[in-house]
Amino acid sequence: MAREAKPLSAIQSRFPAFHPADAPTGAPAGRAGASFKPQHFDAIAENPASVGFVEVHAENYMGAGGPPHAALTAIRNMLPVSLHGVCMSIGGLDPLDPEHLQRFAGLVERYEPFKVSEHLAWSTHDDVFFNDLLPLPYTDETLARVCEHIDQVQEAIGRPMFLENPSTYVLFSESEWRETDFLREIVKRTGCGLLLDINNVFVSATNHGFSATEYLADFPLAHVGEIHLAGHDEQEDDEGAPLLIDSHDRPVADPVWSLYETVIAACGPIDTLIEWDADIPDWPILQSEAAAAERILDRHRTLKPEVKRHALHS
Repeated sequence: MAREAKPLSAIQSRFPAFHPADAPTGAPAGRAGASFKPQHFDAIAENPASVGFVEVHAENYMGAGGPPHAALTAIRNMLPVSLHGVCMSIGGLDPLDPEHLQRFAGLVERYEPFKVSEHLAWSTHDDVFFNDLLPLPYTDETLARVCEHIDQVQEAIGRPMFLENPSTYVLFSESEWRETDFLREIVKRTGCGLLLDINNVFVSATNHGFSATEYLADFPLAHVGEIHLAGHDEQEDDEGAPLLIDSHDRPVADPVWSLYETVIAACGPIDTLIEWDADIPDWPILQSEAAAAERILDRHRTLKPEVKRHALHS
């Protein structure tokens, strides 16, 4: 059981806990989007209305100019853009890299994305950068450090950020908090919003043998401002048990679609991104995945909020 929480961070008064209704004016209202890849530029430009928004990884645009920025500027003039960081190392032991944070904040100022997000993970240690998003123990010490880092990011960008739940392959015996409670406390202390990656939930639930549905029933859904969906690779561990890898290289799996519809039925439409970062298909395939999410969103646009909230817990 978690010990008593530390006092709220001082910055929270600037960023009261995010609720989806607080989304900025002009942002898509519960639309489906897709990862932006440069090879899809022409197809998107030919029909921007084929997708609700696009999301880009911040680290691909940390340079000052060149073709990447030319393409992103053009896309930004066609569609809303969400900015997703993958290397901030929010959960790392080391302080945040000030140069990286400055470049990240510069991108937010330059492109004015309607959502800015990062991961509950770490990827740097002693000036070594790992090409992965690594898990962390859910302890009071980790909680304080994560909240401090989120405060720094939000101060730098002048707005709430969204924190994504991880996919995990190991658990820590020293963890004192359940993941859902840990995320709930982060929101309380920092005022950040949450990015719910449903594929990550399914991957972690399968790998560790818990119920994805029960996890989602305990998730602080009121603070979710964006959802991610992606494909995963099915493998086996050394003992022949199922082992899922969050690979982002194939279509969304049927069980993940089922969990997604359960969440949308409970909460109503939430901006949803289809992530696809390896073995990139032609645009029609990626767009068709976004269209499938859009159909689910459309089916649940008219339900009353009290009906939606009851659905996940019934």
